[in-house]
Amino acid sequence: MKTLVIAEKPDMGRNIAAAIDPKAKNHRTYIEGEQYIITWAIGHLIGLAEPDAYDDRYKKWNFNDLPIIPDRFKLVPNPRTKDQLKVIAELAKRSQRLVNACDAGREGQHIFSLIQRHLKLSHPVKRLWISDLTPETIRRGFAELREGADYDNLTRAAKARSEADWLIGMNGSRAFTTKHNELLSVGRVQTPVLAILYDRQKEIEAFSANKFYDVEALFTQPGGAGQPDNEYKGLWQGERITDPAKAEALVAKLKGKPGRIASYEVKDTKEYPFKLYDLTLLQREANAKYGFSAKKTLDIAQALYEKHKVISYPRTNSNYVTEQNIPEMHRSLDQLRGTAYSELVEQADKRFVHKNNKAVCNPAKVEDHHAILPTHKKASGLSKDEQQVYDLVVRRFLSHFFPAAEYKVHTVLTEVEKELFKSTIKQLLSLGWKVIYADQKKEKPKKGKAGEKADDDEQAAEEEISTPFRLNAAEGVQCAEIAAKEKETQPPKAYTEGTLLKAMEGAGKQIEDEELRDAMKDSGLGTPATRASVIERLKQVGYIVMQGKRIVITQKGRTAVELIRGAGVDLLTSPEMTGHWERRLNEIARGLASDEQFMANVKKFTNLIVDKVRVQSRAAKQAFEGASAEPAGAAKRTRRRGTAAEGTAAAPAKRTRARSGSEAAEGTAAAPAKRTRARSGSEAAEGTAAAPAKRTRARSGGEPVASPGGPAAVAAGTPVSARAAEPSGAVRPPAPVRAGIAACPRPGCTGRIIMGKRGYGCTEYKAGCGFVIWKESFGADLSETAVRYLIEKGSTARMMLKDANGHPVEGRLVLQDKNTGQLRLEPVSY
Repeated sequence: MKTLVIAEKPDMGRNIAAAIDPKAKNHRTYIEGEQYIITWAIGHLIGLAEPDAYDDRYKKWNFNDLPIIPDRFKLVPNPRTKDQLKVIAELAKRSQRLVNACDAGREGQHIFSLIQRHLKLSHPVKRLWISDLTPETIRRGFAELREGADYDNLTRAAKARSEADWLIGMNGSRAFTTKHNELLSVGRVQTPVLAILYDRQKEIEAFSANKFYDVEALFTQPGGAGQPDNEYKGLWQGERITDPAKAEALVAKLKGKPGRIASYEVKDTKEYPFKLYDLTLLQREANAKYGFSAKKTLDIAQALYEKHKVISYPRTNSNYVTEQNIPEMHRSLDQLRGTAYSELVEQADKRFVHKNNKAVCNPAKVEDHHAILPTHKKASGLSKDEQQVYDLVVRRFLSHFFPAAEYKVHTVLTEVEKELFKSTIKQLLSLGWKVIYADQKKEKPKKGKAGEKADDDEQAAEEEISTPFRLNAAEGVQCAEIAAKEKETQPPKAYTEGTLLKAMEGAGKQIEDEELRDAMKDSGLGTPATRASVIERLKQVGYIVMQGKRIVITQKGRTAVELIRGAGVDLLTSPEMTGHWERRLNEIARGLASDEQFMANVKKFTNLIVDKVRVQSRAAKQAFEGASAEPAGAAKRTRRRGTAAEGTAAAPAKRTRARSGSEAAEGTAAAPAKRTRARSGSEAAEGTAAAPAKRTRARSGGEPVASPGGPAAVAAGTPVSARAAEPSGAVRPPAPVRAGIAACPRPGCTGRIIMGKRGYGCTEYKAGCGFVIWKESFGADLSETAVRYLIEKGSTARMMLKDANGHPVEGRLVLQDKNTGQLRLEPVSY
């Protein structure tokens, strides 16, 4: 009998077949050779069953049915891929052993174990554990197959994570949704991420800008016989000046005056290449450089790995390699000869990449997979987006074969009329690895499209030069020019997907418990494979919207955080719970902790959530105002790929399948995606929300989520049916009139500002109120949050706008006329 190899996806299966048995016959759903039969899953073929699989009453969302805690979790096949599951079952009957060739990681292990459990396969198992899909790596992996039993603890950890997320997501979402009659998604990872966005938005809104003045001078010193004068800038080092008269007095006092060099230090420094990419770092840089969303970068990287086979496994959390990877890196360097990188390869030196270079080779920091590297295969046929991501990977890889960049840093303290100025002159001696990026536009502090400003204030007096620089500390200088520049204190920056990924990766660093900090230091919130879909999930359920690159939390997102914290389960909004979980899951994976005890504790916490929400006061309908603002594209799609969420809640009827389950978010939950209206008052059960008619199935664990293919209103996160009953059993009265974004600022008007198709107008327009703010103003697309801020504060935060001539300019929109809503552009001065 033969050996059945089960890969995670068809492309992976075909790559394996081509490497180990190129003459094998392709039977469409499997490939068979003399020794091996290679087949595949399509992500998760098996998932955790919906609540109604345990009891029909769970088809309706009723608070009094909570918590839902199965004694034993049931597994169900995905209806859309059940034929492939049958293929695996039939092939297993013709095989004497199995090879688990799913992705080398916790979720890949979980996918295989679900198939094994559901089909009751008792065959001996071997494990293929590789990090790229080149033929050489695959053949070496088969030559070094490991025992399947070696990964039993990892399987237990994956199973515990999946079932725990189901309990928290399913019960938390149903509890908050039925209590407050609003679709509220709750999850172990997505909720603390939402809280990060909430807290930052509150900081921005509470911020009050203050003007101050920087005094900067230009100093000159004679250069000697035949030499040009030396010039350098200095920044005044006194206490911050807020009085313009004081600033101008200082300028008048020092202009044209002689000075002396009070201190002059010269230091040689080196700058080494940045770390090799893990997935999160790659996503952050692709977002900053190309504006790619985290999900888009993940999809591109996965295509470069699976389809083109030109990079190693992308879903890694490591920035390092092991000793075994060093020869492979040298070979990959050689393979780049004859490509667009040939000139750089000729300058590269393999001696810089060796096992003792801890900036590259650090086996202690490599768990499942090493850093993302280019493979031996030359890239061809890449799309523009694929080429851009591949270029990031290749250049970062090449940089480590070059020496450090070398600088001579001159630090000068200049005294004029007893006033001190500080200067830092960074003189380039050797580009080193930075030659890799010399053909690209130099990255400088810049203003972003969404009104972000690089924080270069602290570097105002730093200059980077490539020409020789030297001062004579014994000679005097002249204050040739001096000026006071008006500036403003800046609010914290709104998150972009790139900066949010960084915050998710570093979440938990502020936790006081040292043990928990250690548990999270290499994990943070989510995993590299799931962070992108956590962000997508927040968009899908209407908690956040994008404004250019910036992430803006909606009113619904705000209220969700406030209700969760107000219920007394604010642990759900803190990275601390994830710290506890990751510590225990890591211990389970290493055989140091019990998965049974872990699940017992999760069940206790699930009960606590329900008990806390039970006694919480119901939120006013107005609290969710703004929740109907649709995330772009969420309403009209009949299928969303790669945004499903782990551990989510939905009721059954009809299911579709998300394409990429390792993109599924951990620990999220959603309520009905399609609502059924009760036909009589008796059908409105106590605290019940009608069950959905459509649902999507996630690949990662097969946990179901609310279908994004449902009605537009639901895709945007609108309330559960207004026919849902109060806890007393009484049918709810009609929903109150929309509370609007803010009170109309027109004097004497009692109306509220609401969003229309083209702008934000007053509810009292029929009574003659002509106040309106157009959505598209001065080149900006104004969100509800921006308009609320504008009305309440009188102006927006800084943003990139367009002046009357269509030229980009950074500034604020100011509410010039409270009667009409007329705005004016106020440029920001520096």
